[in-house]
Amino acid sequence: MQVFEKLDYNPDLSLCLGFFDGVHQGHKVVLKNAVNLARQNNLKSAVITFKEHPLCYLQNRTPQYIIPPQDRIELIAQQGIDYVYMLDFDEDVADLIAADYLKDVLVKFFKPKFITTGFNHFFGAGKKGDAAMLRAYQDTYGYKYFEVPPITYNNTLISSSKIRQLVSEGAVENIKKLLGTDFYIKGRVVTGNRIGRTISFPTANIQYPDNIIKAARGVYIAVVDIDGKKYPSVANLGRRPTIKGNHNLLLEAYLLDFNDNIYDKDIKVYFLKKIRNEQKFDSLPDLKSQLVKDEGIAKEYFENNKTALN
Repeated sequence: MQVFEKLDYNPDLSLCLGFFDGVHQGHKVVLKNAVNLARQNNLKSAVITFKEHPLCYLQNRTPQYIIPPQDRIELIAQQGIDYVYMLDFDEDVADLIAADYLKDVLVKFFKPKFITTGFNHFFGAGKKGDAAMLRAYQDTYGYKYFEVPPITYNNTLISSSKIRQLVSEGAVENIKKLLGTDFYIKGRVVTGNRIGRTISFPTANIQYPDNIIKAARGVYIAVVDIDGKKYPSVANLGRRPTIKGNHNLLLEAYLLDFNDNIYDKDIKVYFLKKIRNEQKFDSLPDLKSQLVKDEGIAKEYFENNKTALN
């Protein structure tokens, strides 16, 4: 898959429009529809999207994505898309009325044969462009439009908003069926205050990324991926209230029955199930006692869920 950051003339494509945060199971249906149309008609497929979510510009928001931006690109590629146009969402784009965006961007540069979107895709200033507009202009511009209807799982709409809600509530065990993978955080292991080692619970610590949706603070059954190998773990997300001082949000992962040095390694921590909320303990022995209980819960979980490390 080729990635472009600027528009260029690339006609006769099967286009797919959307931001695709998370590239969840609903997004995959949209992307694969564009890919299938391209392959059936001996064409190339392309995604037209933006580097940052439009709301980051329109409302001056700090991004709160489900997955890192680079992972979004990789997952889009896995669906078989040929090209991705990662554009800047700036003042010029924000001010374009929907009809002009369709004519002066999509049609002018791509002359699409097909356009696919989800049912809730909007474009143009004031979000005036929608599925009805794309359908109405098919004959005018010579493309065929496909609107993918809502995709559900157990009567739950699969959406980025729903996944963010589950993450923020700590209901992570319900995410995999919607997202296609467990919610995860990536980062480089940093040196902490090493207090965990003094109570026989050394942890791999990573700073929580600023641009990822914040999971509910607390203790989770987790899986840590190191160089493609997965390890059963217990992860604590919080500000370490038992330790004196003000602390940044930190993810501390205790890998069960693991003693290797992994400082400065890049790891991925998957959140499988929340055990309890963040707590402040009166002493380090009290903290250790609770960690022993957490470890026991995690070991029982992995004993009963043999596929959790797959």
